[in-house]
Amino acid sequence: MSQNLISLTLSEAELAEMDAAIGALEATLSRHLMDLSVDERRSLPKMGDKSEAFCRQTLNVLSQNPQVVPAGLDLAEARRDLLALDQLRSRTTRLRQLLGRAEDTETALGSDVMRASLEGYALLKVLGKGSGLESLRRDMAARFSRSTAATKNPIPAA
Repeated sequence: MSQNLISLTLSEAELAEMDAAIGALEATLSRHLMDLSVDERRSLPKMGDKSEAFCRQTLNVLSQNPQVVPAGLDLAEARRDLLALDQLRSRTTRLRQLLGRAEDTETALGSDVMRASLEGYALLKVLGKGSGLESLRRDMAARFSRSTAATKNPIPAA
């Protein structure tokens, strides 16, 4: 049974517009965003939902009581970081949603192609005999090969 989850045709103008928009995002964001190594990412304390409420409350209390803020704690910088977090988060949420839809679209397109290919291959197996297509069908059959590394490289008996 034929499947067509999506039919997508992007014009050259649409592709150019997408590329320009992505380029603009990259140009703007690359000046401000950072790349953490895996080790850096692991070692940093994380701010989850509960921690975020704690952090917001703590910064508010410290702002209202500046006499208890030690000299080594840059409260103004922490408040700027929180503002930047809020500003960036609303945009990254939108980007994640858009990326999720793009990934779903890729999955649907790939599924449509795979389904059509499987149907076409099944037809070649049945109808392609004697049509000069047998060798091509055998080449395509490699995708369904069940050989393992052990059968390809048997261990010699001692």
